[in-house]
Formats: sequence, structure tokens, C-alpha cells
Amino acid sequence: MGKNILKRIDLIFKEEPDSKNVLKKTLSKSNDELINELIASGLKGRGGAGFPTGLKWKLTAESKSTEKYVICNADEGEPGTFKDREILTQVPYKVLTGMAVCGRIIGARKGFIYLRGEYKYLLKELNAEIKKFHAICDELGLKFRVEVFMGFGAYICGEESALFESMEGKRGEPRNKPPYPSDFGYLGKPTVINNVETLAHTFTIFQHGADKFRELGVKDSHGSKLFSISGDTPTPGIYELELGMTVEDFVNDFGDGDTKAVQVGGASGFCVPRKKFRETRIGYQGKLTGISLPTGGSMMLFNSSRSMYNLLSNYLEFFTEESCGQCTPCRVGTQQLIEGIRAVKRGEKPASYLDKLLALTETMKATAKCGLGQSVANSFQSIVENFREEMIY
Repeated sequence: MGKNILKRIDLIFKEEPDSKNVLKKTLSKSNDELINELIASGLKGRGGAGFPTGLKWKLTAESKSTEKYVICNADEGEPGTFKDREILTQVPYKVLTGMAVCGRIIGARKGFIYLRGEYKYLLKELNAEIKKFHAICDELGLKFRVEVFMGFGAYICGEESALFESMEGKRGEPRNKPPYPSDFGYLGKPTVINNVETLAHTFTIFQHGADKFRELGVKDSHGSKLFSISGDTPTPGIYELELGMTVEDFVNDFGDGDTKAVQVGGASGFCVPRKKFRETRIGYQGKLTGISLPTGGSMMLFNSSRSMYNLLSNYLEFFTEESCGQCTPCRVGTQQLIEGIRAVKRGEKPASYLDKLLALTETMKATAKCGLGQSVANSFQSIVENFREEMIY
């Protein structure tokens, strides 16, 4: 396949010379203008779920509560994802600006950055940036404060309600939904929670306008996205690309010439085999021809030297370790899956046993309490169905 170089975007990491003026210009607009700008941009959450950002802010703003919060989810624990730490290192003021504007819109005076425990080394410089940002807020008459809350290394706390529980001093376990954070979030108060990249994109939209953002991407998947690219690739790293590309385009640009699979979205995402590269797009455009896969940013490439059985076994070990154990489908299901594929590999179970395991993942998807247990099916099904022979021999 010939090279088809994807368009590189430079919006997230582009230095804006005067962030104070950006914030001042933004705050000169009404809340309705800002909400409408976000909605018009088509920005969806860059954590993978893809909920419309403008709608999330609007719903929280409509709550009558006098106490509200803004939380930046910086618990970047998905295997293969390493973009958010770079945003917080290189352009933290974009995230802080997004949080402050959100606070003004929804009526919140307090914001938190929930920082992944393994990123403690970022704390000193991040606090220094927050101090400088507070001075700008004071100068502009904006009563908004941000505080860093350190996580403790639990993958489950990337789930928003488990994150709230952790911040409240409880065990990090997901809550039942509804109610949703726009009504009942941190401390039971209306809360907007967005991930690092989503907030950085709001800065771009407020600075350059919704139309410029919509110029990028395709229908239902507007704008750009940061991708953490790793695995069997000659050019690993962080790249900002337009949404809507096919996996074939991606592999032409980042593959090593022998890519047999791409894991889209980390361990909780989908494994795309070579035969489906052309028909699979990255984004939220469900109405386009072929398959559309969202991603929080992790893109791992694997060539023919890799065992897909070992890959799946590694993912299942991860899920078994990180399950909070609160619900039976996830706690027991992950253990049964890993024991099951190992039994098939050793010849203790027939190949047909894989079908029973696939049925188990459907049960987990339907009955697990949160996204961790539900998403185990993504990698399991896509790897077993497309690389079944590697599970057996």
C-alpha cells in the first residue's frame, strides 16, 4: 500500500501568546453565547464516550443548585494512552481556561483536577501554573479556584462516579445511574466532569470559533483528536489528527509495513484486523458506510510477530486486577474468561468452548454495573472472532 500521509493538526499544543486576553474575550460573552458556540462546534467528549460537551454544560447550568463543581478527569489510566500528561505539561493554561469558563457558565466557583497517582511528578509545576492562573482570574474579577486532587493508581477511578467516590474519601466504586453528574455529582451536587483533552479543545473553540473547529473531521465527528501511538510503529508518539480517517489511512502512515492488527481505544477498545482496515473509521460517524469506532486516544499497532493470544491474555490479566469487585459479572466474569482461554490453549477445553466465553462477554456487557465490566467484551470479542486460530494453536 502506498503512503497516504494524514493531515497533521497543531491546535492543542499550539502556544497562545496571551491566554489572559483569550479568557477576557471569552468572558465578555454571555453564557448562552458560549453554550451555543460549544454546541455548534460539535465537540464530543474526548475520553471515548463521546457525549456532546455543550449539552453536558447546558444541562448542569440549568440545575437550580447554588453549589456546583467542575472536575477535570486527568486519571489517564487506559493502557497505551499518554497524551493528557503532555497537555498538562505543555499547555496547562488551556485546560484551566476551559475549567474557568465552564465554572462561569454553570455557576461553579470551585474546580478540581483529579490527577492520576502515577503523575505525581507533575504536581509541583502544575500547582505553580494554577497559582499564576488564579492571579489572572483575580485580575479579571473571576471568583474561581482550582485544586489538584491526587488519585491512588486505581483504573476504576477513571469512571466518573467512581472518581467522585474517591474524592469523597470512599472506596472508588461506580454508582448506579441515574442520577447523572449534571444532577448528582461530587458531594451530591451538580458537576461537570470532562477529561483533559476535551477541556483543551474548548479553549480552541472559544479562541478561534466553532466554524474553524468544524472545518476538521467529518459529519458526526467534528474536529481533531490527539492519538497516543505505540507498538510496532517506526514513529511512536502523540499526534493530532482529524477524526473520520480510516484505519487503512492510519496504518499507511504509522505502520511498519507488516501491521496485522490495530487496537483502537486501549485494552477496553476494539482490535481491528487487517481485513477490516479499509472499512473501519475512527470517530462517532455511525451513519457512514462501514464500522465507526470511538477512541480515547490509544492506538496500538501489532505486526505478524505478535501473538494475539498473548495480547488478549495480557488484557484480561489487567481487567482482572483492576476490577473493583463490586458486581459479580465483572468480578467473576473476568476470571472465567482468562481461565477459559488458557484452558483452550492447553487443550483442556475444546475450541468450541470459545463460543461459550463469547456468550459470557455478552452477559457481562448487558449486566456489569459500569464501563469496565461492559467493555471487556470489546477486546475479547474482536480478538477471538478475528484471530480464533491463535487462541487454539
